[in-house]
Amino acid sequence: MENKKERLAVVLLNLGGPDSPQAIRPFLYNLFSDPAIIPWPNPFRSLLAWMISRTRLKKAKKIYDILGGSSPLYENTQIQANALKNLLNHRFSSFESDVFIAMRYWHPFSDQTKKKVQAFNPCKIILLPLYPQFSGTTTGSSFADWSRNYSEKTLNVGCYFNQPDFIESYSNLIFEDYRKVPSGQTIRFLFSAHGLPKRNILRGDPYQWQVEQTVLKVMNFLKADFSVEADHVLCYQSKVGKLEWIGPSLDDEIERAARDGVGVVVIPISFVSEHSETLVELDVEYAEKSKVLGIPYYGRVPTVMDHDRFIHGLASLVHEKFSTDAKQPDSLMCPKEFTQCACRIPV
Repeated sequence: MENKKERLAVVLLNLGGPDSPQAIRPFLYNLFSDPAIIPWPNPFRSLLAWMISRTRLKKAKKIYDILGGSSPLYENTQIQANALKNLLNHRFSSFESDVFIAMRYWHPFSDQTKKKVQAFNPCKIILLPLYPQFSGTTTGSSFADWSRNYSEKTLNVGCYFNQPDFIESYSNLIFEDYRKVPSGQTIRFLFSAHGLPKRNILRGDPYQWQVEQTVLKVMNFLKADFSVEADHVLCYQSKVGKLEWIGPSLDDEIERAARDGVGVVVIPISFVSEHSETLVELDVEYAEKSKVLGIPYYGRVPTVMDHDRFIHGLASLVHEKFSTDAKQPDSLMCPKEFTQCACRIPV
């Protein structure tokens, strides 16, 4: 009689997105109700979330109308989950692995996913965020949300901003897009990451430093493996509200490229799957702005999605956690001033 395999559950953590036009406002309300996003006490935070979700609804509907009325993020995350599950069961055949999805602001929520994980009855659970660079507003919030709904011990991957397979996968995609640039055309790489209020960084959030390290690693890889050297800059998109955010902004860098008369290749370096911020902001809004400003070339590198090297890297992170029961290795630790980093604080 065949021995029953031990079971390993991997939970992919992601932002989530509205799955219908009717879901847009409640999705926005959930987002801005998060104390990691708006650190106000209740009832003031809930009131502000209600107001923001109401005032931003019209703009948000226009964005999702371009996408057919809903976000593709869940479907794209499911593609990644299926690829990771297949690879885990192939590479680690002595275990039965399954990959689940828990979204932060729309279905499936962590309490819904918890029931599926419990039914699977795993020996270990690994939380794997689809945010390569750690921030308390993304990975930290998702960890806290899962802990509120699931009391059993989990092993958490805090970040993988310099994981070799992640770096290689993005470098390969950048090189493929770089090859499309017309001969003789001067271009500038615009690495675009989701923005964050500056106050978060001043309070010890490691996000900006980690994104900078990702860009450094990618540029080193491009030079060493593809002999590609190009002018490049890290910038940020998707600002909301009146607080001062980290910069420079993608808006400003698009305008600077226009003044300099150079083409641009935009690289969504903090995103690993396609959603409104890539498919609408980058592919529609910034592409149109570049055209209006007369930028001679506009390219956009796709996200890593289910790229073989990226999925291989996720499997390696899972195996590392499963094998060691340890926090992130020292090579991934941030400088000590980033007190909110998951690499420094066990999560």
